[in-house]
Amino acid sequence: MKIGKRMQKTKLIDVANHAKVSKSTVSQYLNGRFEYMSVQTKKRIEQAIIALDYKPNQLARSLKTRKTKMIGVIVRDVAGYYSSQAIRGIDDFCKSNGYDVIIYNTDFDPKLEKRSLTALFDLHIDGIIMASSGFNLDTIKKYVEQGLPIVEFQIEHDNSMRDIVISDYRKASFEATEYLIQLGHKKICFVTQNLGSVKSRQDRYAGFCEALVHHNIDLDEQIILEWNRRNGFRTEPHLLLNKDNAPSVFFTQHLAITKELLAQCSHHNIEIPRDVSLIGFDDMPMANFLKVPITVIAQNAYAIGHESAKLLLNKLTGLCDSQKKITLPCSLEIRRSCRDVSQ
Repeated sequence: MKIGKRMQKTKLIDVANHAKVSKSTVSQYLNGRFEYMSVQTKKRIEQAIIALDYKPNQLARSLKTRKTKMIGVIVRDVAGYYSSQAIRGIDDFCKSNGYDVIIYNTDFDPKLEKRSLTALFDLHIDGIIMASSGFNLDTIKKYVEQGLPIVEFQIEHDNSMRDIVISDYRKASFEATEYLIQLGHKKICFVTQNLGSVKSRQDRYAGFCEALVHHNIDLDEQIILEWNRRNGFRTEPHLLLNKDNAPSVFFTQHLAITKELLAQCSHHNIEIPRDVSLIGFDDMPMANFLKVPITVIAQNAYAIGHESAKLLLNKLTGLCDSQKKITLPCSLEIRRSCRDVSQ
């Protein structure tokens, strides 16, 4: 069997000859430098690239320009609703600006996160966008000091200055709590992960407490309920409903908590909102198709991803040379899971 010859790869000079311009002009076109290039020249080069099916040698270009035109993205759960929406926002913005995206998933594992950071650094990517676990802040700082731009999103871990894009958690939590109070709820079970040094969780709790103070309602710490990914709820939610100071509503701070609480309620035949009301942070896919659609604080994850990519690319192009924190508003999506108990 005779094997045919491999087709010769189109070179930069071939494109230049076809477009009747110099190699340097084609190079300027490929690098997006159009300032002194006529519309006609740009069109001829574009047509030559299409006609010859020219594929630039990205490795050679990156070695010459020290730019790969690639952005690394590190998320905690690539299949999560928030993460998928944020990634779409990042990818759309990067693609429209000539950058490709490489995605790493950590499954909430700090060790995997650190390995992801190192792998992306070794690939000489131009920058990183990440939802940090908070356990690798020293590594992040080290790479930033070595000249690698890193923008964080979704969660803030302390008050340290950094480039970050997040939701206005404090205001959103205040408004959600105030909505519950207007429905007559005074015993509100705030369901959260350990606050620790995670500023985003602290801000949600602060907004909750501020609303109680604003309406002269005492904070009942006995119905603050903690949850973690490994062990679930510190106290089973159905047991709280049997106490004298039983809450009339659960205010969950994460989509995973909301899902687990719904499963617990179903298992113990607790009907929402007849037996207890429910409001959750983060929207869920197809929420309107649930038996009782859940009222939620919806974050605009797509916009957060889009703004994160925009901030990173602005840093790469020199449009932003100082550290910047961008805060985006949330929206309260009122559905049918919160009962009016004011009567």
